[in-house]
Amino acid sequence: MSALPQVPGLPRDADGPVFGAPWQAQAFAMAVALHAKGLFTWPEWAEALANTIRTAPAAPDEDAGAAYYRQWLETLERMVARTGASSEGELRRYRDAWDHAADRTPHGQPITLAPEDFDR
Repeated sequence: MSALPQVPGLPRDADGPVFGAPWQAQAFAMAVALHAKGLFTWPEWAEALANTIRTAPAAPDEDAGAAYYRQWLETLERMVARTGASSEGELRRYRDAWDHAADRTPHGQPITLAPEDFDR
């Protein structure tokens, strides 16, 4: 974890990374875990994330932290597909299923994937 300061723009406070929503912490943890498994190095990650930040900047009405983790997730998806750990199609299938699950889940309840979420 000592390489984390090399990650550009990481929202932090004195205790470490700051997350505005649970999915942000999960995306962060997934990137750390995939790095630990050797899928990419932190310099590779930092370069890819910086590129995403340049090419997909925050919208004028988008919170900086939300934009950062949107960019983080986009980078993670691209790196996973690039390395062959998953395909772009598979990632899209799960993203669409997750969107469907979120749409059918009452506010404040945990979102869970069900088989019907993939049938769309």
